[in-house]
Amino acid sequence: MVVKSSGGSGGPRDLAARVIERVLKQDAFAAAALQAELSRAAQLEPRDRALATELVYGTLRVLPWLRAELGRFAPRGLGSLDARVMARLTVAAYQLYFTRVPAFAAVSEAVDAVRSERGARLAGFANALLRKVATRAGTLGEEARSRAAVESLPPWLRRALGRALGPEGADAFLRATGGPPAVALRVEHEGERDAWLARLRAAAPHATFAPGSISPRAILARGGGRPQDLPGWAEGAWTVQEEGSQVAALALGVRQGEAVLDACAGRGNKTSVLARAAGATGSVDACDTSPAKLAQLAAELARLGLRARATYGVDWTVGSGEVQGLYDRILVDAPCTGTGTLRRRPEIALRLREDDLLETPRAQLAIAVRAASHLAPGGTLLYVVCSVLREEGEDVVDALLRERPELAPAPLEAPEMRAIAGDAPCIRLLPHVHGTDGYFVARLVSTR
Repeated sequence: MVVKSSGGSGGPRDLAARVIERVLKQDAFAAAALQAELSRAAQLEPRDRALATELVYGTLRVLPWLRAELGRFAPRGLGSLDARVMARLTVAAYQLYFTRVPAFAAVSEAVDAVRSERGARLAGFANALLRKVATRAGTLGEEARSRAAVESLPPWLRRALGRALGPEGADAFLRATGGPPAVALRVEHEGERDAWLARLRAAAPHATFAPGSISPRAILARGGGRPQDLPGWAEGAWTVQEEGSQVAALALGVRQGEAVLDACAGRGNKTSVLARAAGATGSVDACDTSPAKLAQLAAELARLGLRARATYGVDWTVGSGEVQGLYDRILVDAPCTGTGTLRRRPEIALRLREDDLLETPRAQLAIAVRAASHLAPGGTLLYVVCSVLREEGEDVVDALLRERPELAPAPLEAPEMRAIAGDAPCIRLLPHVHGTDGYFVARLVSTR
């Protein structure tokens, strides 16, 4: 953690507060908002960029807890404060409780910003409030701080994590979401990772590049700036893809010449893995409900020298659309709550509702049931969600097996998965175990 940092307008604390304000006011995605702000702040030194990143992710991860702490010293409550002021206060409070940034620096910059933006009266309130928070932060024990992430989750989500991971596993999962993860790159061609590690290290000696832990094609980058500015991007030698997502795509086990369906392709990260594996003699069809995402998918495949045989706009919850015929392998990377990505998208916990645990699995089951109708005899269907919750994992698979009795669980066959799952038909990837985002992955085969 950086102890000393440049302050003032445009500094890391100011940048972090702007990102938090956008998340609070506009429901922005933190990662996209942060990247946009960092792109505009080219003058920031690497240490200040790192501080801004920590402040954004850290503040969002414990935002409800920080609000409760601020509320201790606001007898009239905080409800009348707008998103900008709340962003200033919570970013300052995060520094007071969780960093080694000097208290005077955290308080004074927040108060100066409130004075400039909202006037002297509100600045006086912010000054008095934050000074009391600073005093409490100086006496609060480590155990209380360590519980902040847990206490920031809504109770229903805490219970759901406990059902899926057990009390100790849930606690370990939440502790593993404590900071922004590395940016994962996926080398396109097998056997070229070492060469690209050397080239990237030479091109950006101030950054760190390390091999992934479970994907044979993953490179984990920290401090390298915008990935698209690194060597290799322009020529399509690698792409940006989270390591667990890489392994989930490889787990489908696609072979040369096979017909493959990516039922929920999104922007095509996994589609490109499948297309590379199917080769020129095989084919990959990609589906999504969003035409914009399918256009992005086509552009990304083209950058990598790949293409889909066909793309379809399909809402699987109501039907198969224009998809016809049977496929050797089908990937159902179903829309989900995203709880496995909390370390990368901490704002998710602020937006989820308990009803999502009823509505989302129903949609996931409908998608999987209809996609399975296009599975060829003896074919493989891989069900994947970037959620760690049982309701979206085992429960959906159990319901799918009841709806489609011709399907049967089968061991995960890809070497990358067998190395960590053995003969199991499913696995839950976890940040504190595998170093990836959280995923549930299950393999089913057609017995027809």
